[in-house]
Amino acid sequence: MSRPGHVSAGPYAPPVPARELTAVSADGTRLHVELHGPDGAPAVVLAHGWTCSTAFWAAQIRELAADHRVIAYDQRGHGRTPASGSCSTDALADDLEAVLTATLAPGEQAVIAGHSMGGMTVMAASGRPAFVEHAGAVLLCSTGSSRLVDESTVLPIPPGRVRTWLVRRVLGSRAPLGPVTPLGSRILKYATMGPGSAPHMVEACARIVHACPRTVRRSWSHVLGLLDLDHRVGELRVPTAVVVGTADRLTPPVHARTIASRLPHCLGLTELPGIGHMTPVEAPGPVTGRIRELVAAHIPAAPAAPAVPVTPAEERA
Repeated sequence: MSRPGHVSAGPYAPPVPARELTAVSADGTRLHVELHGPDGAPAVVLAHGWTCSTAFWAAQIRELAADHRVIAYDQRGHGRTPASGSCSTDALADDLEAVLTATLAPGEQAVIAGHSMGGMTVMAASGRPAFVEHAGAVLLCSTGSSRLVDESTVLPIPPGRVRTWLVRRVLGSRAPLGPVTPLGSRILKYATMGPGSAPHMVEACARIVHACPRTVRRSWSHVLGLLDLDHRVGELRVPTAVVVGTADRLTPPVHARTIASRLPHCLGLTELPGIGHMTPVEAPGPVTGRIRELVAAHIPAAPAAPAVPVTPAEERA
């Protein structure tokens, strides 16, 4: 399968993985997985959001792979994972379980970071056996657990039934996005990014989002429109940090505040001034830094290699 759309140069050009593999989900869906960084280093698992791909995490992968083992995968229908099987939160949880099982040793723990639909994936999987075994800490970026359409402020009109209906129609549009154009980039920036986002950030996001097939975009929009994972938030019992941009129109800060208030072990809510929905791209430093903090505090260091006994003869040599 061909490489998904992305910029080819600059800080948001995806690094070449050290290794690639396929994880097979419960319904047979074959998930594209990338591994970066040295074997034996502390593990980080990255789950991207709706209409994105592993390329969305390029800045985090490039920084973290120097001293972490970074695992990133394409959600079903996105990037290089085919659109097979069902679209549901249960399927998202199945897929994350499959990735964790395929990439982590028994009992090995990782920091699991999810952006937008990736955060919903984490919440959906919170009680699953593989998640409980492997999740040492979690970062939820720009996500929500319910009422996504009702709370969205993408359309600048008062909340109510009319706005909800219009937002649902926009997010579930059948229209193809087509090639990236200046007008398309301006629309995407308004809907998903903060007003101060630099042009190279907008271009990186536009190329990724425009590469998502419209049938996939529309299918997952229905799932997100009916999302209700409120009951799963309380089952996320590992240490969890929450990050959101104050200018997020897709999952406004009200979602992050609600999630943080319901988490059994919340490590705090970080609200990034002027940042929109695409936090890992718009604020790569703070997001990557939060992941590093979680690894340092909650992921045990790999055991040192056992010392090899030295005989008297070897000492003299």
